[in-house]
Amino acid sequence: MITLITYRSGFGQPSFSPFCVKAMWLLQAAGVAWQREDSNDPRKMPYAKLPAIRTPHGLIADSHNIQTYLEKQGADFWGKAVDRVTGHALIRMAEEHMYFHIVLDRWGNEEVWPIIRENYFADIPALLRRPITNSIRKATLKGMHAQGLGRFSPDERLDRIEGDLTAIAAQLDGRPYLMGDQISLPDYTVAAMLGAAMATPLPTKLNQRVVNDPVLADYATRVSEKMAVT
Repeated sequence: MITLITYRSGFGQPSFSPFCVKAMWLLQAAGVAWQREDSNDPRKMPYAKLPAIRTPHGLIADSHNIQTYLEKQGADFWGKAVDRVTGHALIRMAEEHMYFHIVLDRWGNEEVWPIIRENYFADIPALLRRPITNSIRKATLKGMHAQGLGRFSPDERLDRIEGDLTAIAAQLDGRPYLMGDQISLPDYTVAAMLGAAMATPLPTKLNQRVVNDPVLADYATRVSEKMAVT
């Protein structure tokens, strides 16, 4: 039995983290027996991040490493997909660009942040929660500023991510999944990111852009329902 160590569920998603959702979907698709162990403290994990899986071969951290481990155990996440170059590019686009827009939507928005604080960090005693989380938030936003997106206004960020969203819709082009009629590896990442954008607890420019796009919203919902993780 594999144990997935993950951030807990919230905002209608199986986990606050789209990378943890991706890991759940990988485990589902691999057909292995697994269980979840919720945690809000990744500091003792490799890379000090979640997700991670506890396996007979040791602890495996990072969703890509989890994918690689499961593939070595015989999982096939590509199926009939032929154009793996495009699929790989979509994964990198979602993980290395779209994700940071979601972080800023949640951590950088003054109206959204209090809701994030009270939900993400509910395990911290109320008297300590604000000073501790303000420090974490400050470090996160400093990292976003160094990364670059933290220097942009919400309108500028929306302009920057528009190309990604347009590319996803064009790739779908009436198909149920990114690579065709069969769900495959890129869907586990891209749909998780879109689902996270839709789940931001207050309307933001990015949130509304995805929610009100029937192609993107229906696609994200379709993948989530197919994978059926609660």
